[in-house]
Amino acid sequence: MPRQNRVTPFGAIVTPPAGSPARGDCFGNRGCLHDAQGRLGNRRWRSRAWIICRLAFKGRRRSLMMPGRYTELFFLDEATAFAAGHRPCGECRWHDYQHFRACWPALAGRPVAELDRVLQGERIDREGRQIRRRAIRDGLPDGSFVAFEAAPDIAYLKHGDALFPWSLDGYGAPIAWPTGAPILVLTPPSLLAVIERGYRVAIHASGPAAAGSVD
Repeated sequence: MPRQNRVTPFGAIVTPPAGSPARGDCFGNRGCLHDAQGRLGNRRWRSRAWIICRLAFKGRRRSLMMPGRYTELFFLDEATAFAAGHRPCGECRWHDYQHFRACWPALAGRPVAELDRVLQGERIDREGRQIRRRAIRDGLPDGSFVAFEAAPDIAYLKHGDALFPWSLDGYGAPIAWPTGAPILVLTPPSLLAVIERGYRVAIHASGPAAAGSVD
């Protein structure tokens, strides 16, 4: 039976349909969210350290959702995890984490807890809902995620002049930007700034590299 462990660009933790393919390119956690039976409760985080990890690291193996241990969460790719408000792990992704910190000069020399505090304030409001910000198209970096006010539950990856519709299993065919449609940006501001300063967020193989012409 599929577990409730896939994360969307909206930050929601969902159960994939039966028969869904691989879990994605990376995983991470927000602390222990499950009970002894591996079921999630109402909490969607128990730590401000929302991290993105490698699927394999130094041959380590673990059973999913072990009692009292962190809840393994899976993402289609790093761009999805950024949209949900996660950042690179400082252990299994040490080099990426150092590059990430270098692209956030305001926190140079500051403890990681300060970084996580800033992100916590940007990704969710007091009711625990994802903060979505209105913006204009110009200036959004490739690798950011947006939705539109007319269809706020559909997430798109921005790349060049195209939008790639997101799903649990990969990206759909690219579409052109709707003319004049109000944009809701999902990726938190500090993570947008990190991308703008040169952090190259990883994107699933079904995305821009595999795309043909824009419809």
